[in-house]
Order: sequence, then C-alpha cells, then structure tokens
Amino acid sequence: MFDSLDGWLIIAVVAGILFYGSSKIPQLARSLGRSIGEFKRGRLEVERELKAEAAAAAVPAAGDR
Repeated sequence: MFDSLDGWLIIAVVAGILFYGSSKIPQLARSLGRSIGEFKRGRLEVERELKAEAAAAAVPAAGDR
C-alpha cells in the first residue's frame, strides 16, 4: 500500500488533521504556499544576479584593449 507517494500523502494528511485540527489545515497550506513562492522568487533573483555578473565579466572593459 505504501509503495507509492500517494499512500504516504494520505497518511500525512490524516496525521496533519489529527495533530492540528481541521480548522488549521487551510492556514498551514496557505503559509506553505507563500513560503514556496518566496523561495522561488529568491532563487530567480539570485539566478538573475549571477547571469548579470557573468555577462559583465564577459564584456571586456574599454581600457583593457
């Protein structure tokens, strides 16, 4: 039964309801979604900064010629 992720997901949801109660589950899901979104935005920002640094390093300065 627990060979796939689906079985474990069901167990996790049931455990969450037992520990936190059904009224707290939407709040937890909302805060988890916000956290994931913030993480993705931070990751994209770091990737943009790294690309900008790489592009700036690839362009030779006018005095280097």
